[in-house]
Amino acid sequence: MDHLSPRREAVLACIREWVAQTGAGPTVREIGQRVGLSSPSSVAYQLGRLEEHGVIARSGRRRRSCRPA
Repeated sequence: MDHLSPRREAVLACIREWVAQTGAGPTVREIGQRVGLSSPSSVAYQLGRLEEHGVIARSGRRRRSCRPA
């Protein structure tokens, strides 16, 4: 895996922690609140890049579909 930016590392850590605590993936808004991104499209962009890197998997574009790969 290539080096991830600090922002992407934070998003990935948020997803991992959320899944560990709740058993379900976080929503885009929940991720944004935790990592300091106010725009859902900014979070969606980061999720797309993480998916391209292969560090998360999403089942479609449904809510709570993010999982660490």
